[in-house]
Amino acid sequence: MRATIDAAGRVVIPKALREGIGLADGGEVEIELTDGALQIAPPTVRKRVEDRGGRAVIVTDEDTDIPPLADDVVRDVLDGVRR
Repeated sequence: MRATIDAAGRVVIPKALREGIGLADGGEVEIELTDGALQIAPPTVRKRVEDRGGRAVIVTDEDTDIPPLADDVVRDVLDGVRR
């Protein structure tokens, strides 16, 4: 796919591609130069596992819009992997 760079150095990422990797309008991206090619990706969120009342909980210090993971979603993913 080809795109045009405007005078300000901006490139429009087509909506289908943004949606394909979960980029939201106005959101941040990470851009890296690797072997002469630009790579654009959603930013990674630094996370760690903490023990909270005997349960392992993944936490982050960053303000994110990541919704809590529901039990039914976890079950669906596990069922899909086990098939």
